Order: sequence, then structure tokens, then C-alpha cells
Amino acid sequence: MELIKTTSSLEETIGLEKTSPFIEANTIECSIEELEQKHIIPVFSKDNEAVISHLDFIKTTHLAACNIFGESYVNEPIIRVSHPIKGRIPEARNKPVNKLTEDEKTIYYERMAFIIEIPGIKEMVDGNLLSLTVGGVKAYNLDNLNTRYSPQQFKYFIGFKNKVCTNLCISTDGTIKDQQVLELDHLYKSISEHFLDYDLMTELELYKSFGHFFLSENELAQVLGKARLYNHLPNSYKKDIPPILLNDTQWNSIARGVYSDENFKSTTTEGIDGWRLYNLLTGANKTSYIDSFVDRGENCTSFIKLLADAKFRNRNVWYLN
Repeated sequence: MELIKTTSSLEETIGLEKTSPFIEANTIECSIEELEQKHIIPVFSKDNEAVISHLDFIKTTHLAACNIFGESYVNEPIIRVSHPIKGRIPEARNKPVNKLTEDEKTIYYERMAFIIEIPGIKEMVDGNLLSLTVGGVKAYNLDNLNTRYSPQQFKYFIGFKNKVCTNLCISTDGTIKDQQVLELDHLYKSISEHFLDYDLMTELELYKSFGHFFLSENELAQVLGKARLYNHLPNSYKKDIPPILLNDTQWNSIARGVYSDENFKSTTTEGIDGWRLYNLLTGANKTSYIDSFVDRGENCTSFIKLLADAKFRNRNVWYLN
């Protein structure tokens, strides 16, 4: 298989993301300039040592991507933030909130997610154009900022973005979920090694295989029903069942999408193929909060792999039994 490889264009850089964010939930869009000029940087309270900031993380990932894939192939980051932490400068400590001026307010966001598209590396999968994409998630609530300078936790990934809907295709092989680092140099090295180790050709073959299995209407109903049951099973029952992390509201969205999604609704009343179902799952994941977004995204891939394995190899899977 030969990948399509072209330099990115301005049109690709500012395309669908403006109207279709890669994650929605309670997030808002944020620019590099805003992070740089308006956001304060949290510190470890015991020694007033600055954390590795959201901006540091994004720039380090962007540098790694440029050095590995070539600067001309790499787009600018697209950033979403949530959970604002508001404050004020000392001189305004006694002012009523409605009297604060903009230069007296301070803010940073506890949680941040970003993607960096590499549109020069892309491939068609079942009629959809996928482009290589890297990204990361940072949540300060996972760090102990009430102590002295200590390792921080980072999540980063490499996978593909479906250009038609900005859904992200990420797997366990493309994700590092709990990297702990003290210094930016260590973070850069870890991210670079992870990107270099990623087998993108194998991943693309996996996504292509999803379009080669089909769930009948009865099988689909069983999968949807048992996926909703899973979240309410006693823990003793769950231990032998591969987990599904999407919630009931997201499964309702998936069920609705089978018949109404603009891009991935079933083309027949008799069931749905695995690629369409996978994109309904990753589309529902866009409503996850930042701190669960990566985990659920890779779980979507694992879940469809499980169904594919059951269909291709005639193996027993609880969701289809």
C-alpha cells in the first residue's frame, strides 16, 4: 500500500475543524496566542516551581512532529480547553467581581486537549480520507501541585483523523496514557520515540478490515443492548468481559446515528458494517470530557477489533452471545 503524501495547504489547515471540533463536551477553542499571552502558569505550591505548561507540552509535541515528519507536512495545533481556574492580581483582591478590569483578571484551564494534523500523510479507507494526526491531553488535576516539584502526567497519541467528520482513530498501540516526566527534554524524547515506533501501515490495514465485517440487525441490537448493560453489571461479572467505556447517553447517540447520521448511517435496514459502526462510536466519543477522551477513543478501537475478531474467527464474545 502506498500512502498519499503531499505538503499541506492553507485550505487543509483551516478546514473542517472550524465547524466540527475534534472534541466537544464542555470544551472551548483556544489559540496558541491566548495560551502565550493571557494564561498564567500554575506552580508547585511548596517551592513555587513552575509546572510544564500546556503551551510547553503543545510546542514540544509540535517540534517532535516537525522533526520526524518534516515541517512542511505539519499543521498548526488545534486546541480545546476546559475547567477554567479564575483569579485576580493582588491589587484587585478586594474589588467586586463586576468591577474587575480585564488586566486585573487571571486565568488558566485545568484541562487541555490538542491535535496536530499531518495532512501530507493520508490514505483512503472505505471512501473516507484519513490523515495522520498526533495530539495530547494534559489535566493538572492528575498532578499533585500541593507538594514540591514532582513528575507530571501526560497523555499523547498518534493516529488518524477522518477528514469527513474530524473523528479520531486512535488505538492502544498509538497511545501513551500515563507518561510521567520532570523535564521538557524527557518529554520530547518520549514523544519522539513513540511517534517513531508507530506502525501506521498496520494501523491503516486494521481500519480497512473494519469495513469487511457486517452485523445483522439482530446482532447490532444485541451489541447496543449489552453495551448499555455492561455499565450496570456487578463487578464480579465484569472481570471476564472486555470493558466498554462509553456511557449510556453516548450509546443512545450511536443507536440514533445508525439511522440518521449524515456520514455513517447504515446503507441497509438489515444491519451495519464495522467501519460505519466504528465511526459512530468515535463520533459519540467527541462528547467525552477531556480527561476521558483518549481512554475512550482507544477503547472504541479495541471494541470494534473485538467484534471483528468474533466475526472473522467465529469466536465467542459476550456482546454478541
